[in-house]
Amino acid sequence: MATIEIGVPVLIVGAGPAGLTASLALRRYGIDNLVIEQYPSTAHTPRAHIVNQRTVEILRHLGIEDRFHAVATPQRMMRNNLWVTSLAGREVARSETWGTSPERAGEYEAASPVPMANCPQTVLEPLLVEAARDAGADIRFQHVFESAKADEYGVTSTVLDRTAGDTLIVRSQYVLGADGARSAVLEQTGLTVDGPAGLAQAANIWFRADLSKYLAHRPGVLVWNVMPGPLAPLRLGTLICHKPWTEFVLAFIYDPAELDLATMSDAEQIARVRAAVGDDSLEVELKGLARWQVNAQVAPRYSTGRFFCLGDAVHRHPPSNGLGLNISVADAYNLAWKLALVLGGQADPALLETYSAERQPVGAAGVQRAITSLGELAEIDRALGLEPGQSVADGWAALRVLDEAGPDGDARRAALRKAVALTDYQFNAHGVELGYRYRSDAVLDDDSSDAPSDRDPELYYTATTHPGARVAHARLERAGVALSTLDLPAGLRFALLTGCGGEAWRDAAAGLPVDVHVIGTGDLLDPYGEWAARREVASTGAVLVRPDRHVAWRCERLPADPAAVLTEVVRHMLGPIPDPTTNRQE
Repeated sequence: MATIEIGVPVLIVGAGPAGLTASLALRRYGIDNLVIEQYPSTAHTPRAHIVNQRTVEILRHLGIEDRFHAVATPQRMMRNNLWVTSLAGREVARSETWGTSPERAGEYEAASPVPMANCPQTVLEPLLVEAARDAGADIRFQHVFESAKADEYGVTSTVLDRTAGDTLIVRSQYVLGADGARSAVLEQTGLTVDGPAGLAQAANIWFRADLSKYLAHRPGVLVWNVMPGPLAPLRLGTLICHKPWTEFVLAFIYDPAELDLATMSDAEQIARVRAAVGDDSLEVELKGLARWQVNAQVAPRYSTGRFFCLGDAVHRHPPSNGLGLNISVADAYNLAWKLALVLGGQADPALLETYSAERQPVGAAGVQRAITSLGELAEIDRALGLEPGQSVADGWAALRVLDEAGPDGDARRAALRKAVALTDYQFNAHGVELGYRYRSDAVLDDDSSDAPSDRDPELYYTATTHPGARVAHARLERAGVALSTLDLPAGLRFALLTGCGGEAWRDAAAGLPVDVHVIGTGDLLDPYGEWAARREVASTGAVLVRPDRHVAWRCERLPADPAAVLTEVVRHMLGPIPDPTTNRQE
């Protein structure tokens, strides 16, 4: 056993979606980093799986969009949510999800250059590991973070190499805690989480079985069980498809006083799967059993000094809405460009303070939305007349009312459609997924009002260039190649988007880390007029987009002295160039 000293700009603790995305992004920006993970490999169970448009955009910006879609289940296969007494039994209700219905599909397509997809962590994480290593990242499994101590110039961390027994002394300028819901980094740095834990106990049975005959004609990701009887919430369990139509998870709520998960036999697991499917002869291959619990927690602050926490370390909630993985990836993407600019001496360290200011409200809103959505699912049972503790006979009698002619049947059918529509806040919440805005010193808000709208901002995303928002997507074309406004920022440089008559912004940006794109003239075309319709400023105005594709600032029209205005804007966000010795290693 030896003691080994390592020097690296950034130490990342945890090789989940947040840590691996941070590693890949930092390498894309030319920043060395070391990722340590206490376990032997990436996720050993599927866990999160919904990958929304914002996350696919981030993967596109990091250069792995094609590799992702090659292994993910496409959006068209995510279409149907089913409520059934069993998969082979009665279908009680069906809805179209994730923007696949005829009325929502166009909105999703217009909002982003990429579709969402379904991809479990068992597939996504190895993809991120491979991409990060290809980019030069150092990722080490079986390495346990033990302690860290910060000083004026950096952080000294102690890491145990479980395989060799060696002790690593890692000297870094920053430490990222992406080590999950039991984050050691969070605990050591004094950061905390607020909110209840253990609201319910749940388990996942991961299995393989051929369910093609039940699902191929009504493809989807989630099958909700409404079997009558005195059953727990989720009843016989929710079937989650991870690979059409042969690989699934059965998630169910249980009472630890009645079921000891540690002693649950293979036969008992298979029996539960067969009951949920409704097929006593189904061939089932078990792949794993994992427990989890429903939490509703978020950290009031995501960072302190040279420590930054992200992912499940700072926000913990049920999988409803599929937000956890996506918020975690966006945490990492928000932080990486700021770290890279500061480490490169191109921004004042004060820029790092905006990470918590921007991402904590997003995490808190995600936790609240996920918990609210979980509660709204209970409306389905109530609409069907299913009650806790109800006998099987009474439950079936309640279900049969759905088939009755007359006012009782009409009322039950109407209640069911209303309850199903309420789940749009979980499965078609486009505004939640794309519509959040940042408010921090890295954004110069113009305090303008949005156009009045009667649409629910949680359900519907509205394209905008309002400072703090993700810049509106518009289809562009250069030299016959299609691209998006979201594609224009390059690396760590800002993109200033202007139009015909805004050419003077080019001279104004001289010497600044800003690339000017004149859209609609020259070689950058706006073939459908989408940018002109969505930019919300005059043709000579400007929209300044940060490396993470969020709007930093906008200007209605060309000012008298654009160079002075733009220089002041950049100085406000990045600050004075710091003394390089403030970040040096000892």
